[in-house]
Amino acid sequence: MPTAEQSIRCLILCQSLTNIFTPIFLVRLDERTGNLFILAVDNIEIEIYADGT
Repeated sequence: MPTAEQSIRCLILCQSLTNIFTPIFLVRLDERTGNLFILAVDNIEIEIYADGT
């Protein structure tokens, strides 16, 4: 499960991406590192660490 900080940051970033009509293809928790990964159009790759950064 993602941390509370990761969940909040993920929601904020996903909302920001969809506000500019950018499709989000994948949101996944990397079980090896515990980081959240967001993949959007045009090779936008976002990794959210456990502390929300």
